[in-house]
Order: sequence, then structure tokens, then C-alpha cells
Amino acid sequence: MISAAYVQTMARYNAWQNRNVYDAAEKLTDAQRRENRGVFFGSIHATLNHLLWADQIWLSRFGAASPPAARTIPDGLIAIDGWNELASARQRFDDQIQRWADGIDDAALAGDVSWFSAVAGRELSASKALLVAHLFNHQTHHRGQVNALLTGFGIDPGVTDLPFGPVVKAI
Repeated sequence: MISAAYVQTMARYNAWQNRNVYDAAEKLTDAQRRENRGVFFGSIHATLNHLLWADQIWLSRFGAASPPAARTIPDGLIAIDGWNELASARQRFDDQIQRWADGIDDAALAGDVSWFSAVAGRELSASKALLVAHLFNHQTHHRGQVNALLTGFGIDPGVTDLPFGPVVKAI
């Protein structure tokens, strides 16, 4: 389904896009970043908190990170209150994702991952390769919401197309 090269490429894309989003959001006031704009998690700040929290949850399920302190989706939306702290935590975790991705080989993507899903209220299991693909798809999905919000504020978040990013290998 996916390869180590895919994981490494998507980790680089993720870090590149997060830098773009955070640089663009830096141009807003804190009140603008926290304003409920009617998206799934309400605000830019909450959505970016959710993205970081979800990345931490998934990497912990893959055995590559400690689980975040926030244990639920609602708690993940408010996990980091300060903008500078959130931006710093994002950068550090993107570095961690990249180190994990750089250590992946195709064999590491085999097998299943099992976890307790608070959303489903039960133990789940799925292909590790599928869940790794989900990690990156989830990031892109919610970052797209943030990009739309930034555009609504008159801020251009920059190019988002994968072929124009830091692709390192053909996937």
C-alpha cells in the first residue's frame, strides 16, 4: 500500500506545510486565531491544537512517541493555550515525526496496530500502513481547514501542492 519513501516524503511535506500555516497564522492577532469561524473545531488555534494532539496520539500508537497529556479530543483542543508554546511544540514534534519517518523501512509498515479508541468506545485494530497513511491524510484535511480560514482573513498561506514541496524520493 505505502512505502518507507512515501512516509519520509509525507513527513517532509507535513513539516513544510506546518511551517507555512504557522508563519501565515502569526500575522493574525491572538483573538483572530481563537475566533470561532464555524469550522469543525471552531478556530484556527483549536484546530492546530487538535492536529498536534492527534499526531502525538498516532505516533504513540506506533511506538514512536509518548502519549500526550490530553486524553480526549476535547482536551486536545485546549492542550496548549499560548500561541508561542503551540508553535514551538509543533516544530519539535515535526522534528520527531521526521526522525521516526527517516528510520522507517518497508518492513516496519507491515502488520496491524491495536488501540483503544475513546471515540468508538472499544478496542480497534487496523493495518499499520493504513494508519500511517491516515496520519498524513488527517493532517492535510485539517490543515486545509486552517488554510481556508487564513484565506478568509486575507492571509495567503502559500503553495500547498505536494510536487512543489521538499520531495526527497519518488514514491
